[in-house]
Amino acid sequence: VPLICFTVIALGTMSGGWRIIKTMGSRITKVTPLEGVVAETAGAITLFLTEIWKIPVSTTHTITGAIVGVGAVKRLSAVRWGVTVNLVWAWVLTIPVSGLLAALFYILISLFR
Repeated sequence: VPLICFTVIALGTMSGGWRIIKTMGSRITKVTPLEGVVAETAGAITLFLTEIWKIPVSTTHTITGAIVGVGAVKRLSAVRWGVTVNLVWAWVLTIPVSGLLAALFYILISLFR
């Protein structure tokens, strides 16, 4: 099972990871190296604090918020809000869709036991 999980995660990263990197680095807002360092530092501090307070958060959500923050400081129009809204919708839908898929796969696998 761990090998299957590793393989599927690796394939997912290889097939779609470049799109995520492009979205984070240039589609939300153009990020310079300095702005990238600032966003990463803010994200790391946020993750550190939420760990201390035992608040479960997503690393992806944290860094995305930091990138939006860096872009908004330059000027609000520097952030592509349509891209940001699409990301938020994807996050909102991920939990119920994943839950439904897991239930479906469990039911299918249970038929063959």
